[in-house]
Amino acid sequence: MTHPVLRFRPAHLDRHAMIEDFVRVRSETEHLAGALDPEDMVIQPMPDASPTKWHLAHTTWFFEQFVLTAVDPSHKPYREEYAFLFNSYYEGVGDRWARPHRGLLSRPRVEEVLAYREAVTERVQSCLSALAEADWQRVAPMLELGLHHEQQHQELLCTDIKYTLSLNPLAPSIFPGEVAAAASSVPQKRWIALDEGVHEFGSTAEAFAFDNELPRHKQYIPAVEIAASPVTNAEVLAFIEDGGYQTSEYWLSDGWDWAQAEQRAAPLYWRQGPDGWQEYSCHGLVPLSPHGIACHLSAFEAHALATWAGYRLPTEFELELLAQQASTDDGRFLMPGSIVHPATVDGSKPLNAVYGSVWEWTSSAYSPYPGFSSPEGAVGEYNGKFMSQQLVLRGGSCATPKGHIRSTYRNFFPPQAQWQFTGLRLARSR
Repeated sequence: MTHPVLRFRPAHLDRHAMIEDFVRVRSETEHLAGALDPEDMVIQPMPDASPTKWHLAHTTWFFEQFVLTAVDPSHKPYREEYAFLFNSYYEGVGDRWARPHRGLLSRPRVEEVLAYREAVTERVQSCLSALAEADWQRVAPMLELGLHHEQQHQELLCTDIKYTLSLNPLAPSIFPGEVAAAASSVPQKRWIALDEGVHEFGSTAEAFAFDNELPRHKQYIPAVEIAASPVTNAEVLAFIEDGGYQTSEYWLSDGWDWAQAEQRAAPLYWRQGPDGWQEYSCHGLVPLSPHGIACHLSAFEAHALATWAGYRLPTEFELELLAQQASTDDGRFLMPGSIVHPATVDGSKPLNAVYGSVWEWTSSAYSPYPGFSSPEGAVGEYNGKFMSQQLVLRGGSCATPKGHIRSTYRNFFPPQAQWQFTGLRLARSR
């Protein structure tokens, strides 16, 4: 998943509120993991899907490496070996255990990782509370980055364990709760017009942002209409029934090669049974809801679907303009006790799921904004070096913590990625 770096904003960061946020975010991660058994937490079925235990440890190492060492230069690591085992991509802070082999780490045990989390959480709280004000203002931006970083890993924890347990023939339920059946009425397809002109995009100076959302700049947008709702399962079913997965002219060349090599005939997690299509969810195997928002589609599938339907994928800037008309209150996000599955389309709403439910693929290559530059130091590694062979997604998903999203947020994945909650929204030129 994306790990964009912090834009160090000058705004005053309230110490008491941020320490409370730190404790809350840490406990929310542990609550998610608490739904699993230790046996679930160590499996790694593919390089992209890290074990739950690794997520728990890596996010802890981040705070130890980048916050504790900043506030207490005399701090001694909880265990020296953890920097090697739980570093992800930070070349600037030393060697690391290979990503594809994270599932081979049966030790430290889950209980040891949880003890590590508890110790670091308590130490960070204690150190931050005792800091002089000038030192607090110096370290607060890194703490804020750490909170958003952990929220990213909360989403990854959900998507990775879903992929892992989807391979189990028992199709186990991961989280409590049931996916509600959808309404039977078919919502009418509606379009939202975006005005032609030069518009500003990217983050302003008032709030937290990652550096790939900067600098704010202008882009020309032609007259365009964007679908009021994301593509539904019913639309994907129609594509399947019309031979979409067997018709090369709908596909990009690389996408067709991928679909053939992977023998794709339906989205990831779809299963055809004696009673029709089913879908593996975080809440077990459920009947496929026709009006549910389609998810776990690669960008290759998204492009083919859009071409088959006679439309196209929007650009990231078109979706950012659309997001300016929506509210983050109108979406399904990751919250305690929430259903970790996309919502169904609501025909009574003028806009559906611009935020939440699924990350929406765009046709935009993940590249720097004009004037972009990476910050110095290890935390500056994550963005610039990944701006190649990836596409931008917008909007957040049902596994994204609500406080983690905004209209300017740029997620990115390679076009073949399916294990995230990814879907699409159609666009057409006016």
